[in-house]
Amino acid sequence: MHLNETRLPNGLTIISDHMPHVERVALGVWVATGARHEAASETGISHFIEHMAFKGTARRKAREIVEEIEEVGGDLNAATSLDTTAFYARLLKSDLPVALEILADIMLNPTYPGEELERERNVILQEIAATRDSPEEIVLDLLQEAAYPRQPLGRPILGTARTVGRFSAEDMHRFREARYHAGGMVLSAAGNIDHAALVRHAEALFGGLRGGKRVVPKPAKYAGGVRLSSRRFEQAHVVMGYQSPSFREPDFYAAQVFSGLFGGGMSSRLFQEVREKRGLCYAIYSSAWGLGDTGMFNIHAATGHDTMSTLIDVVTAEFDKATTTLPEAGEVRRAKAQLKAGLLMSLESPVARAEQMARQMLALGRLMPTAELIEKVDAVDAEQVRRLAERVVAGSKLSFALAGAGKAGRSIVDNVEQRAVRH
Repeated sequence: MHLNETRLPNGLTIISDHMPHVERVALGVWVATGARHEAASETGISHFIEHMAFKGTARRKAREIVEEIEEVGGDLNAATSLDTTAFYARLLKSDLPVALEILADIMLNPTYPGEELERERNVILQEIAATRDSPEEIVLDLLQEAAYPRQPLGRPILGTARTVGRFSAEDMHRFREARYHAGGMVLSAAGNIDHAALVRHAEALFGGLRGGKRVVPKPAKYAGGVRLSSRRFEQAHVVMGYQSPSFREPDFYAAQVFSGLFGGGMSSRLFQEVREKRGLCYAIYSSAWGLGDTGMFNIHAATGHDTMSTLIDVVTAEFDKATTTLPEAGEVRRAKAQLKAGLLMSLESPVARAEQMARQMLALGRLMPTAELIEKVDAVDAEQVRRLAERVVAGSKLSFALAGAGKAGRSIVDNVEQRAVRH
């Protein structure tokens, strides 16, 4: 890796990783604002602004934006998360100035034209409606609501039909102007790239952007609880979760190893016990994610209505076992190997690398060398994994969400709540 970092006078951070063996470049601007920075009445506005960035600027109409980037064989995209909004492009190395100029234009000069706004409002409303037809999307939204009730982390990133239905161009301009400033942005690029040239082009395009301090969201307050959707689908989906370490905590890496051995692959405990031995579901997996101030460890599975209670019992028993007994050396070794392989293989993708660097810079204020990441994973031992499991399961309240079981869901949820009280 050839890492470079420059900070412009207005506070914009520019980072790059030179990958001389590739012909392409991935670059983007990550803004330190997302769904968790929204007031209740603003739920979904970050996502709406992301959509509208491609719908016209003071210089380009919507079609001209996509035609210009595709004229050089590139593509544009964007994404909204809980804590960031990102706008990025992929293209050949020689055309980097084209992508950077378009990215600056759509981010700094959007016009939110009325006809485009109404069209895109309908697109997002259809996107929201589509999630209501997906038990997987429903159950994940319910879990976030259970874990972080009455706060931004517990509300859907897409917004609701009510909030999306009333956003105006003025609302978007006001929100963007308050949050999109140089001090809260990172320009990240990876691929066959010249850092000095990147800085030169970026300074010309973003140098006039005002500075400012990042807006720090209110601290998350994990609560835990139970949520149920009474709708019936062919399969019922369940997610069980607990609060886990934030991205900034040393135990974050133990949580990643625990996730790998507990439900991360075909050799994991849950896959072997739930699918291979008992045939209770097609897929079951775990995840451990972290933000700057909180995190969650989740188990997600789908199964038939008549086998859901058994599946929950098995997962609960595996959770209890993980808190009291040391994991075997082999499963710790395999989990660490899978985690390191994923980290190293991601370095081969300019897109993944650019995103990884941007998130490190926003979360930690610095780039973390790959060797340091590997060292942190290697340092995790069996006792750390057991203590992490104990901290997660015994140290926080269960968050539980069920969707798709219909009327049978009520009795399942009642049993979970009773068990939680006894526990």
